[in-house]
Formats: sequence, C-alpha cells, structure tokens
Amino acid sequence: MGFPVILSGPILRRVDRNSVYIWIAASKRFHIGAELFHIHPSHEDDPYIYQLVSDQSEMDCVRFGRRLFIYMIKIVPSSGTFPTEALLGYNLFFTSGSDTVDLSHFGLLEPGDDSLVYGSLKYPSFFIHEGKRANILYGSCRKLHGKGGDALVAGDMHLEETYHTVQKRPHSLFLLGDQIYADDVADPLVPLITSISRQLIGKEESLGKLDKRLETIPFRQSLHRIHGRKFIMEHFCRFTSIQSHNHLIQFSEYAVMYLLSWGPQVWEFIQENGGLPVFEEELSNGRIHFVFPPDPLYQKERQLEQRQHERRFAEQSEELRQSITVLKRVRRLLANVPSYMIFDDHDITDDWNISQEWKENVRNSPLGRHVIANGLGAYWAFQGWGNGPELFDRTFVEKIKRYAKTIDIESDAYQDWLYSLLHHPSWHFTAPTQPRTVFLDTRTKRGSDVSSIPLKIGRIMHESPQSPELISQGTWPAITSSLKESGWKKGEVLIIASPTPFYGIGLIESSLHSYVYPLRAVGIPVHQLFDFEAWKYNGKAFSTFLQQIFKWAPRSCLILSGDVHYASSVKTTVQSKDGTTAHIIQFTSSPVKNESFSGIWGRLIQFVLWLNALKRKNKDIIRYCDEKDRILRQDTQSAEPESYQWKESLAYVPTSKGSIIETNNNLGLLSITEESTQNELLTL
Repeated sequence: MGFPVILSGPILRRVDRNSVYIWIAASKRFHIGAELFHIHPSHEDDPYIYQLVSDQSEMDCVRFGRRLFIYMIKIVPSSGTFPTEALLGYNLFFTSGSDTVDLSHFGLLEPGDDSLVYGSLKYPSFFIHEGKRANILYGSCRKLHGKGGDALVAGDMHLEETYHTVQKRPHSLFLLGDQIYADDVADPLVPLITSISRQLIGKEESLGKLDKRLETIPFRQSLHRIHGRKFIMEHFCRFTSIQSHNHLIQFSEYAVMYLLSWGPQVWEFIQENGGLPVFEEELSNGRIHFVFPPDPLYQKERQLEQRQHERRFAEQSEELRQSITVLKRVRRLLANVPSYMIFDDHDITDDWNISQEWKENVRNSPLGRHVIANGLGAYWAFQGWGNGPELFDRTFVEKIKRYAKTIDIESDAYQDWLYSLLHHPSWHFTAPTQPRTVFLDTRTKRGSDVSSIPLKIGRIMHESPQSPELISQGTWPAITSSLKESGWKKGEVLIIASPTPFYGIGLIESSLHSYVYPLRAVGIPVHQLFDFEAWKYNGKAFSTFLQQIFKWAPRSCLILSGDVHYASSVKTTVQSKDGTTAHIIQFTSSPVKNESFSGIWGRLIQFVLWLNALKRKNKDIIRYCDEKDRILRQDTQSAEPESYQWKESLAYVPTSKGSIIETNNNLGLLSITEESTQNELLTL
C-alpha cells in the first residue's frame, strides 16, 4: 500500500451563518471544493431529504516540504446566510487534472467502521447554533500512549445517540490544551515518526547549523536514537521537561504526531508496512540510547537499563495498540462537530514559559528557539488556523508558506518564520458560539514579577520566585477588543476558555500545598502529577482577571478549563469593594486520555484529594484579597476585613457520582438553557 492520500481529517472547524471552515491534510495537491446540504426529515423510503444550500467554496493550501499539504476549505452561502438550528451535511470534492472524486472515493461515506457519518445519513453533519440551548463538549490532556480509554470516544458515542436532534447534539467541541504531548513521546513511536517525517517532508532540518555540538559524538547518534534526547533538550535547548527523552524537535516530527493522534489513516499505512517496531530489532540495530556505555565496569547498570528500556517499550506498545483501535471514532467525532482549540504547555514542551528565567534561558538558545517555533508552526497548521482563519493576515500566511516550501534554516525565509511565530501578537480568539466564548492564551503573553515569596518546608526557610501572571495586564485590552468585535454585549452570558483553571488545585484542596512540597522534598515525584500554575499563585493576576469580569459585566460567567488531570466544578459569587457582583461557575475536564492517579504515589495523592475534598463538600469558603494582592481565607468566626479589593463565597459542585472530583479520563458536556446550567462528565 502506498502513502495514504488523506493523511488526516476532514475536521470541522469554525462555523457561523456566513462561513463554514473544514480542515484536511493530504499527501497530494488537489483543488478541493465542497457542497453543503440542508438535511430534512422525510416520510418516504429514504429517511432524509438533502437540499443543496451552497456549492460555493474557497480553498487555501500550505505545502510543507515534498508531500504534506494542509488545506483550509471555506464554504460560503450561495445567497443570504446559512440556516441556523438546522441539520446540515457536507461533502468534499478532490480535483486533480481532469479527475474529480468525493469523500466516498476514500470509503468515508459508505456504511461501516471507516464511515464519517452517523446512522442513516449520507454525509457528515453538524448545525450552526444560535438558539437558547447550548450543548458543548470540552476537555484537555490527550496523550496517545496515555493510560485509560480515550474519552473522545465517549463524545462520539454521545453524538451517535443524538445526531438527528439539534436540540440534543453538541454544537461545539472545545479542546483546551495538550492535544499532543511533544515532550512525552512513546519509545515505539520514535522510529515511526522519523521514517514518516522523512517521507512527508523529504529532508531533515540542518540542526547542526543551530548548535554545532549536534555534529559531534555522542550527540550526532543520540539525537536519532530512542530515548536519546534528554541531555540535548536540557542542556542545548534549556528545556525542563522530565520526560524529554524523545522530545519532538523538527517541524515534521510535530506534524507526524498530530497525524498519528487525530485519525487512523497513517496508522493503516504503518500496519501494512510492518506495524509497530520490535524492541529486539531496535536494540540489535543500535537504535536505542543507553546512558551507560557497553563497558565491563558498568555491566550491572547497563543490564538494568536494558531491562527498563524493554519493560517501558512493551508497556507503551500495548498502550498505543489500544489507542489505535478507536481512532476511527475520534476521526468521526472531529468530522461532525465544529471544534475550537487552544494550546497549553505540552503542545510545545512541558513547563513552556513557566518563569522569566525559563524564557530567558530558551531565548538565548538557538536550538531552543527553533523547537518552540516548530511547535508553534505545527500548532498553527493543525489547530490555530481553523479557530479563525481571518485572524491571520496574508503577510503572516505568506511567510509561513515561503519557509514551508524549503524548510531551509539558513534562508531569510527561516528568519521570517521564526520571528512571525515567536512574536505573534497573541493566540487568543473569540469563538462564534452562543453564548460567546473567549479563548485565553495563557502561555505566550505572561507577565513577570521579580519579587520573591517566603516559603517554609519543615525547618527550612526559603525564598521562591513569584509565580508569573498567566496573562500580562497589557494583554487584556486586546482580549476585550476581540470580545466586542464578536458582537458580545454586556449583560449576556459569557464563556471563558482558560487552559489553566482559574480556580485551580489550591481550591480543590486548600491544604494540598502543604502536602505536596514536603512530599517532593523527600523525593516523592508528586510534581509529575500536578501543575502549580493556577491563577491563584499570583494574587495580582488573579485580581486582574476578576476586574476584567467586573468590567465586562456578563449576566453570568462560565469558565471552562483543563490541565490538572482531574475534573471538578466550582461556583462562586464575587463582590468588588465598590459593590459590583459577578457570578462565576468553573467546570474543569481533564484528562481526555492520560490518567495520572496510578501506582502507589498516585493513589496516595488521590487519597489526599479525596480526604480533603470530603471536608469541603457542601461547605462555602469565604475568601478575600487584601490591598497587597494576598488571597486569604476568612474564618467563620472572624469579622469581615475593613479593606479589601474583592471578596467571594465559593462552593464545590458534586459530580453525578456525588464526589467533587473525577480522576478517570473524561470529556465534559456542558448544557446551558435560560433556566439552568448543567455539566456532565462523559466516561467510558
């Protein structure tokens, strides 16, 4: 079997009454057109009637190297606007020379496992939502070899049951970060990514031009070996990920990871060409990196290391096999629900921009800057572009296209590529959902604070750097402008999509901070389970966020978030010192596929969470922020402080199982009506 023509997709992206965007990746150049149908119920033998709404479409394409073509198809109305709250279906037409084929040519419309359609429909379907009832799927943290079942399958199963009823089926899917794990790549994927990226792009990036050490032994070999990149990522790129042994570096590697994560097409090519690599073959061919050399002096260490390699390789191979079996369902879901996506750190690298020191270290590393730009370039091509193609002007897109043709890091086009991606004004955007949703970029527009905070661990007194502002104060006006330009008005419901929870881990368990640092100090790797980047760890940034909500003045504010590998819900009423009130509910869904609470330490932390969550159940927590931006608990016995910036009363909302946290893989389903807001966690 040759390389698949369709590499990934189609994926339904931004939709409104004036346009429908569809993303697809292919290995050949086509002119791709589209047709859009209004689907009506029928009382005849055929259960549906398909009325052509538009055959008017535009296409843009970016070619990366030899044979990776990323297409964005825009369908526009033939006249007027598209119908809303009505079931719509689409078909794509691929023209090469004098030949034209549609999706059925690739087996995607026929009944069976490969089909993109639900039930007895002829085409993949969706609807443009402008009604008063909203149904939104949302989630985060999906690692291809992560533990547990893929919760996107639960989303597909839900759509399978509700596809024919627009009042019940989801109208949007929000992916809130860590759609791929660029820093945590399974060992068996390394040979596959290397081989496929060469076939797609046709050349490798000249990384030795960026750091001459990569042309020397041992790095010339370890760069291309399984488990061989950790030293390079730490000391050359200045990254801090603890799982960076197989970290993605080249653009083509990031691209292949997306292709492997979003559908079965490339996997079918892999299966017909030998399947997953075999450990013994990789070992005998010298394609596995060892820390200890084959020296009699290190015989025991070498043997132990080999056993660790073999065990990890086997475990990850099995996890990958389980993931592969459900990718057809994942593809179908993405083809039938408009999706909006924002990055978090793992889409680029773990700890991305976690501190000012981190940013400066990577900025001073040519290889580090290169990897960040490649990750952002891949994010744009596979995620960001479809959020709002009109947000990226022709100058930006042409600079991407110019470099993508050659992948030459010694060219002027490379410098334009680097600057355009690393200095892009911001990746935030507003989705045309009802209610409107503003997606926050909490990674590239952070504010730094040079002050220190005191920390006590046992008898050790320590000064720690202040956590960053996840969004700098100077960035908020642009976010406000985006929201206003979307047509949103004060007094309407507002959804905020924040990859990092606004009400983070410290509120799920107010004393967890006291547990985690001592456990980490004695060597327990709890930092692998939790990400201490919640908004609350910078009181100034937390207050600025609340001040923005006060200024926007929504009727109610819903925050959707992910990141933390558990699901939870928090509701709060916040009052500013001038009496302004904001009603906020936060729903967190994480992980989609990356269960973290396993093993002895995972169970220990899970117990700590459960124990302290039990204390907080059905209890309100009263907090206020003093004039020094400190967020403080108010004891029920104490009087209200005389001076404060804001105060709030918050409570946890139990899940359907009665707990206030869910640690299994899950996908959130948010349902909003004029009377109520309900959140359901879809699990397998």
